[in-house]
Amino acid sequence: MARKLAPPIFLGIFTILAIVFLIGGGTDDKDELRQTFQVDAVYYDTGHVEISYYDKSEKTNSVVMEILGMEQSFQKTFSDSQFIEIVPFPNMPKYGWAIHPIVLEIDHEELGHVQLKTEIHFLDDPAPPVIYSRP
Repeated sequence: MARKLAPPIFLGIFTILAIVFLIGGGTDDKDELRQTFQVDAVYYDTGHVEISYYDKSEKTNSVVMEILGMEQSFQKTFSDSQFIEIVPFPNMPKYGWAIHPIVLEIDHEELGHVQLKTEIHFLDDPAPPVIYSRP
């Protein structure tokens, strides 16, 4: 009887361990990043996007900001723990804002190299989620 139960028990334990591994073991190492960094990108009807960045720890050494998917790539480097950048966007994208993600490459005094990615949204819409990563 024990032999008939071994494969399903093993499969169940293996499945649970795989799920725990995939979701990060129940602890989210991105919490520190979420609590430290804020980024937002808002489109205004006047034809521009306002991108704001804030590092609550004030330990940012530099930030390279890039807007992907543009005909002419937009990239700018900042050396402060907070900034607001206005970028002209005279035409709304035909396929939505998801084709123009905002990517920040951050050099942080304590956290090292950190990447943030978000999308532009309209002023009245909720902010899309920010993707945090440490390469």
